[in-house]
Amino acid sequence: MSQSCFSAGSTADDVLQAIDLSGRVVVITGASSGLGLEAARAMGMRGASLVLVARNEKKLAGALEMLTQEGVSKVESIVLDLSCLSSVRTGAEEILQVHQKIDVLLNNAGIMACPLGRTADGFEQQFGTNHLGHFLLTVLLMPALAKAGQARVVNLSSAGHKIAAFDFDDPNYLQRDYEKWQAYGESKTANALFAIGLDQRVKHLGVRSFAVHPGMIATDLGRHLNAEDFKALADSAADSGISGYKSIPQGAATSVWAACHPDLEGQGGVYLEDCRFAGLAQEGKDGGYMGYAVEPLLADKLWQLSEYLLEQHFEFGSR
Repeated sequence: MSQSCFSAGSTADDVLQAIDLSGRVVVITGASSGLGLEAARAMGMRGASLVLVARNEKKLAGALEMLTQEGVSKVESIVLDLSCLSSVRTGAEEILQVHQKIDVLLNNAGIMACPLGRTADGFEQQFGTNHLGHFLLTVLLMPALAKAGQARVVNLSSAGHKIAAFDFDDPNYLQRDYEKWQAYGESKTANALFAIGLDQRVKHLGVRSFAVHPGMIATDLGRHLNAEDFKALADSAADSGISGYKSIPQGAATSVWAACHPDLEGQGGVYLEDCRFAGLAQEGKDGGYMGYAVEPLLADKLWQLSEYLLEQHFEFGSR
């Protein structure tokens, strides 16, 4: 696999320079602020038709207004709460009623290191929101993704997956003490494994999927963190040789690279960071992924668990 000419310092606009996205439909979760909104702006300015997905109607309205002022003309929104499966199903149906084909699904939304809570359906909320909500949305939108011919699904994982492998025995913290960073790490491992498992199941349809680590960025994702948490994050970054946070335009770059760039044509089922293909993490070196986050057998196991928890089996036929 060849590497791109971009780097950790590249922005979303750098990545999309000279790329025309006219005619492409892009669905983005968590699109009302932060990385999702920046990815939407960058792709919308290049002609993409945007579907912004978020749970807060007021914030969505503000995002639409901002994008319109920036000159983005093809943009709509859907109120959808990833922590509620009925909301995911309703939102997916609304999207499919309007769009017969979807070229890009950017699973960008997420929550991080929050106190113990349960989703509307009883799942631990980081696992339920970050993984299960996106899992269900993605498979429900698959008919439209398959019709695009060459669609891409991008799952935002994180270097936080290095905190923990996924616990298949107790994914919802019913039998063990809850630890917010452990739960976050497991959900980010799940995001990466989902990209691997999905790619294997739908690449024959022309749909490819990617896991992305965007970098350390100060966004609303950290709304549950206190001063002690931020200090721990900064210390961890310094120990890993990371010089500091990325800007939001830099943080969105790898997502839009995965979503749209010709560099990745014919690729899929890989973990990306800094607009490049990541390698296996090595002790004492920054970057990379843990083997358990890209292991196909674990990806299959997570897929089966997800279907079991959703009480639904998904089959993907020929194109």
